[in-house]
Amino acid sequence: MMIEGSFPTTRLRRTRQHAWLRALVAETLLAPADLIWPIFVHDHEASMPVGSMPGVERLSIDGVVKAASEAVSLGIPAIALFPVVESSHKSDDAAHALDPENLVCRTVRAVRRECGDAVGIICDVALDPYTSHGHDGLLEAGRILNDETVVVLARQALLLAEAGCHVVAPSDMMDGRVGAIRGALDAAGRQDVCILAYAAKYASAFYGPFRDALGSAAALGSGDKKTYQMDVANSDEAIREVGLDLAEGADMVMVKPAGTALDIIHRVKREYRVPTFAYQVSGEYAMIQAAAANGWIDGGRAALESLLVIRRAGADAVLTYFAPAIARFLALTKSSY
Repeated sequence: MMIEGSFPTTRLRRTRQHAWLRALVAETLLAPADLIWPIFVHDHEASMPVGSMPGVERLSIDGVVKAASEAVSLGIPAIALFPVVESSHKSDDAAHALDPENLVCRTVRAVRRECGDAVGIICDVALDPYTSHGHDGLLEAGRILNDETVVVLARQALLLAEAGCHVVAPSDMMDGRVGAIRGALDAAGRQDVCILAYAAKYASAFYGPFRDALGSAAALGSGDKKTYQMDVANSDEAIREVGLDLAEGADMVMVKPAGTALDIIHRVKREYRVPTFAYQVSGEYAMIQAAAANGWIDGGRAALESLLVIRRAGADAVLTYFAPAIARFLALTKSSY
């Protein structure tokens, strides 16, 4: 068919017509090396599924060691550990967080014995797994005590470093905690331990399945964390938070949740040009899995796409519960995405 008229000389569709050509011009790639695997550990021999997170289990210490070895074989650089603490070890003052024989310390030592430095171990620094009230800090008369909590967090971070973790990741959102942790680590001769600051962590509705997995949801009850986690409405405040954490000695910064904060990831990376991580949180994972289970979406493609756009926004690495499945897929196809 002959069509008369003027037509464009620049046709962007030309570079989309073949898979190999799309791969050549792709601006963003997703590879196993871009992923961090969050893992729940509990003090039982058998694994236990997390009902609200299909495909995710609470693992024994031995199970975590096996998962860490699998991460190495899949090319996943690091795991992030989250302990499921027995109720008998929870208290108002989170004393068990400072016990060198607590679950996470024993897990770190076990992984280091098996894997050495072949896989990075990132440990959460926060009190919510250990508090009877489910908050990330010490509570008095309904108020979270900032400075008193920071003192405990610095001691917790040092304990985790002594157990053998490579990175401490304060997720509590107390003011000044990064500087206190850096000071404590350096004073103890642990200048080698990195700090990954949860610098822009929002008070999000997407954390529910995570709290179910840890068993902190019941303790928190109808309460919320809005007096210390960020207001979802705010963007400039996130940039201030990141700047403060970097000034206090953070080596890397985190934005959480990832999927609802793509604009924040982009702003942080553009403004500071520092290693910027993002956490695809439990609710984001659960939504994709639930929709896939109902046949409403292609779960695998949706997972890949969701991670790729987080990378496109500027994230250098993504914490995601999809990490092992995505890494296996990429290994099977022998490609990045």
